[in-house]
Amino acid sequence: MSGFAGFTGRNTQISSPPTTFIPPPSIEDHSFTSSTTLHLKRYGRPKGPLRTFEEKPTMNDEIEHDELRVTTPNAKGKDEALGIMSKADALAKAKELGGLDLILINGNSDPPVCKIVDYSKWRYMKEKKAKEVKKNSKSSELKEVKMSYKIDSHDYNVRVKAATKFLMQGNRVKCTVMFKGREIQHDKLGQELLVKLSEDMQDICTMEGRPKREGRNLSAFMSPKAEVVKKVNEKRRAADKAKKRSKQKDREAVAEKKNKAVVAAEAQAAAKAETEVKVSTLLDDEDDLSLDDLMAGTNDDVTENLFG
Repeated sequence: MSGFAGFTGRNTQISSPPTTFIPPPSIEDHSFTSSTTLHLKRYGRPKGPLRTFEEKPTMNDEIEHDELRVTTPNAKGKDEALGIMSKADALAKAKELGGLDLILINGNSDPPVCKIVDYSKWRYMKEKKAKEVKKNSKSSELKEVKMSYKIDSHDYNVRVKAATKFLMQGNRVKCTVMFKGREIQHDKLGQELLVKLSEDMQDICTMEGRPKREGRNLSAFMSPKAEVVKKVNEKRRAADKAKKRSKQKDREAVAEKKNKAVVAAEAQAAAKAETEVKVSTLLDDEDDLSLDDLMAGTNDDVTENLFG
């Protein structure tokens, strides 16, 4: 027993080593990882577009200005000035016009400009106008034409024709001269080729700066001139107008067809009603006839033989 130091009996308890208190991670601690971060690391970001929150304009009681210049759209859709009035009068006017909203249009003017309009309708028209502007100001695409510095005249004309087609559509064109192996030492010939290409199309395009080296390739960008872009936009607007006119004609044709069907149905119903009136009149007249009226004009001898 002497060999076991510290042994005092069966119920002796062995003391455990002291523990160190570890505080829980706080939000300010950058080492703390939330469940959302763990979820993103494990499964990635959810698919689909991110949700965007609508930014509403300052309207109604949110307006802080006391004096306002108020407008409202008329029957033709144009803004009609109602004059300068206080915020309370403007809100009362909006309520008088059918419970409309008072929207702050320009808060930097003196006095600020507000419009009395239905907010949902105003938002719809604003989004529609933004879509039309985006559609009309469509950014040009970037097309590319590739060639070798040893290109022959026929293939060169084909490249010029393709680049001209792209430029006439309002697109930018990237003209690239490709080199293989030791051909890169002839980059000066490639620069001369690109300059010649821009000079051959100088009526419709301009070169953006000097040709630049991109690895083993030499590239230059050609942009259509303002006159070409203007013609492209005019052509696009004319096509949009023609499309709208075609849709309007189709709607008018459908409406005319419906009107003809309604008129034909009304005429058929009127004819049927007239026939029913004639039949009922005839039946009423036959009920009023007596036996003498029915036998009037018949042969007396025949009548005597039948009823005598």
